[in-house]
Amino acid sequence: MEERSPAQCPLPQPLPLIGSTKQLLVDLCLIIGGSILSAIAINGILIPRQFATGGISGFALVIHQLVPFLNLGLIYFLLNVPLFILAWMAVGRRFFVFSFIGTVALTLALIFVHVPIHVEDRMLSALLAGLILGVGAGSTLRSAGSQGGLDILSVALLKRYSISLGNTILTVNLLVLLLVAYFYSLEALLYTLIVIFVGSKVISLVVTGLSQRKAVFIISEQWECISREILKDIKRGVTILEGEGGYSRKQEHVLYTVITFTEIGQLKRLIQHIDPNAFVVISDTLEVMNYRIGNQPHW
Repeated sequence: MEERSPAQCPLPQPLPLIGSTKQLLVDLCLIIGGSILSAIAINGILIPRQFATGGISGFALVIHQLVPFLNLGLIYFLLNVPLFILAWMAVGRRFFVFSFIGTVALTLALIFVHVPIHVEDRMLSALLAGLILGVGAGSTLRSAGSQGGLDILSVALLKRYSISLGNTILTVNLLVLLLVAYFYSLEALLYTLIVIFVGSKVISLVVTGLSQRKAVFIISEQWECISREILKDIKRGVTILEGEGGYSRKQEHVLYTVITFTEIGQLKRLIQHIDPNAFVVISDTLEVMNYRIGNQPHW
């Protein structure tokens, strides 16, 4: 028998360092805007209230609390230098370059952006700081890079092990809380915990939550009609799987499709109109990689 040589698969090509001019401008706007928001929260709320936050920013704030004459932006930049090596090794040169830009942007924002925010209640201040920080860091992560620091570790774990950004940040930040409890106070630790928790949830929401995809399984005798309407009306691909009823042993056709969150209502109405007795399962997805329906950030 003639032996066949294994198929030659093309080697994966690295992402271009700089894409189109439009995409470059979008990335820079996200990085700069996110850095400004983060600086507003840190300089306008965290430092006056003597709160802290997580990650490298938290370490920088603790050092700044101990040595107030050192500029916070400079401390943040120096702490990030070792992590640039990890960005190069774990993620790639494109993420490295844009993360360096993000770190420089946040460093400059911490130095020059000072917007006082007057909120009397300390609890509301912590909630607002977490919200602003989450939107700022999440906006930067929507670009091709990050603000450096813990974002580098988070993206590396997301790419390799599909561990969500928010969970990684929340776990690592427990180390920062120990320092806050020691050098600040127990009350500051509790408020910092609120800032970190709210910020991590907002980051996950900004990065993937607003574009979360849903996986849908449909079992129906009218599978041909439903499949055709999904292709025509919702304009999403459909995979037809062969199945068998566990009790009836009847052969079934199972439709599998992935849709956006906003398309759920349209799909449900479509199925109800064609076959009210259809069996439908809609489940969450962590990531979807595809040029049409994918929601994975292009790191």
